[in-house]
Amino acid sequence: MSYILIIGAKSDIAKEVARVYAKNGYNFYLAARESSSLEDLKQDITLRSGVEVVLKEFDITDFASHESFYGSLEEKPLGVIVVSGYMAEQKSAQKEWSETLQTINVNYTGAVSILNIIANDFEKERRGFIVGVSSVAGDRGRKANYIYGSAKAAFSAYLSGLRNRLYESGVQVLTVKPGFVHTKMTEHLDLPPKLTATPNEVAEDIFNAQQKGRNVLYTKPIWMVIMLIIKHIPEFLFKKMSI
Repeated sequence: MSYILIIGAKSDIAKEVARVYAKNGYNFYLAARESSSLEDLKQDITLRSGVEVVLKEFDITDFASHESFYGSLEEKPLGVIVVSGYMAEQKSAQKEWSETLQTINVNYTGAVSILNIIANDFEKERRGFIVGVSSVAGDRGRKANYIYGSAKAAFSAYLSGLRNRLYESGVQVLTVKPGFVHTKMTEHLDLPPKLTATPNEVAEDIFNAQQKGRNVLYTKPIWMVIMLIIKHIPEFLFKKMSI
């Protein structure tokens, strides 16, 4: 079976994505910083699903290393799933440029850097799929998280353009927009249960959407309705709101 490359493989969502794809027979490259920490996940997936799992060291903010990283993959992947994410506290990002830059580089610039390389290969081979995990936060800037949201908005726009470009080559590009998800990144937040998904729910949704050839996935699905409403609030009203 073909290999899937997961970038940002240490995230809670990425681990569940790996388990879901493994159940369906796919082999893996799990790419992350300090990838040796994924050894337990590798062993678990191997024992449960009998697939090949290769750990790869990868820093999404080390742009100069991305070309050699992709070239080092002995078998090029059938698909790539980018799950890397970084969400600083908004007030911290407003005051500390390093936090703003890290947010932009992890959520947007680094993802674009590696996906440009992969997209060129997939386009030449006329095969493959790309999944990018963005966020509903990118659908409209809000004062609660507009630095993170702006990076995700840029990533969503990039994926949209990439989908348009690669369509004729038969390469699928799926934009994933999760709402609230129970992860380490959100454990300090008081999230509404009915609007909050588990990493496994998100992973199952990603697999099903990718297999069906969909373009955009909101997960949970209710977020498509919520964001449609939020996007259509007139600006003269929206700027006064705290949502």
